[in-house]
Amino acid sequence: MPEFSTPFAGNDVPKKLKKDELIRSIRFSVAAEYEAVQLYEQLMAATDDKLAISVLKDITEEELKHAGQFLRLVEYLSGDDTKKYQEGYQETENMFKKLKKR
Repeated sequence: MPEFSTPFAGNDVPKKLKKDELIRSIRFSVAAEYEAVQLYEQLMAATDDKLAISVLKDITEEELKHAGQFLRLVEYLSGDDTKKYQEGYQETENMFKKLKKR
């Protein structure tokens, strides 16, 4: 069985997480959801089986929803992350505008 790199991987919870530990763990979970999306997309590209593709596509969409749920939870727990996301979004919007002017 794979051992996933999470706090308490498959074991009883030895302690309650502090807020900063919880935030880090949830960030890791976001990355895990995107990693799963990548894996399922590779599997879809590697087969012609329409049923397998359909199921994998559905699972992929669920993983993206999970990522959104985790991101929203991080937003709730850490307003600083939200500020950084917004700054990054705006920086990218500014880059788009500059490129469109060319």
